[in-house]
Amino acid sequence: MRPNNKEKLRKRARAEWRFRSYGIMSLLFAGTALVFLVSTIVSSGHSAFFKTTIELEFQLDAERLGIEMPYARENLWAGSYYTAAKSALYALFPEVTSRSDERALSRMLSPGAELELRDYVIAHPGKIGETVTLEVPLSSDYDQLYKGHLPRSGKHTKLSAQQMEQFDRLVDEGLIHYRFNPGFLTGADSRYPELAGIGGAITGSFYALLVCFLLSFPLGIAAALYLEEFSKDTRLTRLIEANINNLAAVPSVIFGLLGLAVILNVFGLPRGTPLVGGMVLALMTLPTIIIACRSSLRSVSPGIRQGALAMGASPVQVVFQQVLPAAMPGTLTGTIIGLAQALGETAPLLMIGMVAFIANVPATPLDSSASLPVQIYLWAESAERGFVEKTAAAIIVIMAFLILMNLLAVIIRSRTQTKVE
Repeated sequence: MRPNNKEKLRKRARAEWRFRSYGIMSLLFAGTALVFLVSTIVSSGHSAFFKTTIELEFQLDAERLGIEMPYARENLWAGSYYTAAKSALYALFPEVTSRSDERALSRMLSPGAELELRDYVIAHPGKIGETVTLEVPLSSDYDQLYKGHLPRSGKHTKLSAQQMEQFDRLVDEGLIHYRFNPGFLTGADSRYPELAGIGGAITGSFYALLVCFLLSFPLGIAAALYLEEFSKDTRLTRLIEANINNLAAVPSVIFGLLGLAVILNVFGLPRGTPLVGGMVLALMTLPTIIIACRSSLRSVSPGIRQGALAMGASPVQVVFQQVLPAAMPGTLTGTIIGLAQALGETAPLLMIGMVAFIANVPATPLDSSASLPVQIYLWAESAERGFVEKTAAAIIVIMAFLILMNLLAVIIRSRTQTKVE
């Protein structure tokens, strides 16, 4: 072999080695960045799934609570539970007598303490007149202090030395507890970080995605079947195909403007509801489903069509009984990926008003609601330290949903493809 040929082979080998090295370095860099991002979010947000509570003894005296006979629900609802909660806390510090010190001490209790005491009395009216021990939530500052997110000194601390000393005393006495916080996953938004939850946002996102699926899936399949199986190659058809491909790349905020101008202003549907949000997301997801379905229809073997026609099936029967079932795995995969993309959209929902503070979990798609990405946006704007961990925890939840949806797409594609084969 000539020397120049050997040199060329060595250069080629070095070039291949460099190419492989660049690829491995790129994968390592991307993996490291991903691990760093996920670990940062998890480390910042995992504490939001837990809450800090204080164990107090409450004297359920009807006169002190302001409860009148009979102990009907409306009478129990009107009781003065906040005063009872403060009295139970003051009993732990008999040396605190001045109004200013009592006011500073009462900052330890969250407004949720009053709500939990009220709910307990309503659920157990027979306990009136007795002394009961309950765990009630602490305010956000003390919650963050116990979790280690609030500095004990410096300009960023919000508690005085006396307040920290009182809190440390309760910790030493074993009256402070760290519990799992189911209210974060089931409750609605709140002005108080320790009470805020994503249950309302999850419900709003579910209703919006349900409306989106019910509209975009059948329309997308119908449009794909017509364009791929029944339409003729005309100028109008090519124009429609070009517009569908272009719509798949249109920024999502444009669909939000369309929903604002048409769905809200023209048709007058209720603003800020999952119904309108789902309709806007359906417009955005529809091109993705059409493209995915058409691609799946093209990938169906011509032998399936020819065999069905040879057996005497009509063209419509061939499409709906043979071709469409064979194309369904790819169609479902594209649909789920489109829905996963819609789950993370914020801009179109902001445009149609799903950005308001909603303190209740929506019962129907016609109730005002937020969504998971919008809730993250709202909390990220807040200056309260407690909302920082809530923001990260909500991101963890939405990432979990996205992973599950993509996993579901893989499973459905695998199982339906196996059945077709």
